[in-house]
Amino acid sequence: MRVVCDTNVLVSGFLFGGSCRAIIGMVSEGKVDGFTSSVLIAELEDVLVRPKFGLAVSQVAAIADLVRQTFLSVSPAERVAVIADDPDDDAVLEAALAANADLIISGDSHLLTLGEFRGTRIVSPAEFVRETDRRR
Repeated sequence: MRVVCDTNVLVSGFLFGGSCRAIIGMVSEGKVDGFTSSVLIAELEDVLVRPKFGLAVSQVAAIADLVRQTFLSVSPAERVAVIADDPDDDAVLEAALAANADLIISGDSHLLTLGEFRGTRIVSPAEFVRETDRRR
C-alpha cells in the first residue's frame, strides 16, 4: 500500500506517539510504502522549529533526515489548486498524485473533508490504523 502522510501526522508521530507513531513504524518496517516530497519535508522543518515544540535545530535536522531515509521522495510534476482555505495543503495532494498513492493520511480538516482526491482516499491516522488492524 502506498501512502502519503501529511505533515501533522509526522509531527504527532515523532513528538507525541499514538496512531501517528504507529504509522511511522509501519513505514519504517516496510509494511506500507510511505512517500513524501521536498516541499513536505521543508514544511515539516518549518513546523518543528516553532518555539512551542522546544526542539533544537539539530533535533529538527535529525527528524527531517530520518523522514528522508524512511519515506521515498517524489517530485510532483503537476500543481493543483484545490484547498482554497489553506493552499499549503495542496502540496500533500501533489505528492499523492506523483506517488500514485492509495491513501493520504491526515489530521487536517481541509483534507479530510475532501474524503478523496482523484481516486486517492483521505483518512485520519486512527482510521488508517483501524483499517490496517482489520486486514491482519
